[in-house]
Amino acid sequence: MEPKNILVLCTGNSCRSQIAEGWLKFYAGDQANIYSAGIETHGVNPKAVLIMKEAGIDISFHTSNHINEYKGIPFDFIITVCDHAKENCPYFPSDAIRFHRNFSDPAKAKGSEDEIWNEFRKVREEIRKYSQEFLKENILV
Repeated sequence: MEPKNILVLCTGNSCRSQIAEGWLKFYAGDQANIYSAGIETHGVNPKAVLIMKEAGIDISFHTSNHINEYKGIPFDFIITVCDHAKENCPYFPSDAIRFHRNFSDPAKAKGSEDEIWNEFRKVREEIRKYSQEFLKENILV
């Protein structure tokens, strides 16, 4: 069976979409090609890299990509992980099945260092659970 093409879309392709790309790659194995992009590019958030490393997933090699870079790829699924991207995404021609789940942005967390890291951990685990469920329901056989 051909691997499915999945695009994870967020505003800046910096944090939530990078975490989702990491989990989806980890759990999908060779059953899916995972891409992530933003409607802008903000660079990969260093805290996202560290929080995923803490969970055993290396996303340090990820790049922040713009959605236009992927216009030639026939996506099977597009997952938006923030309301802003869902509402502001430019027209992207695709027959993909679209999914949406708004995750809070840990990069905007306020408080002590511990409170900020705890928000990153919370969002990481929400995205992990969502990624597992998404793949179980749509990809993995």
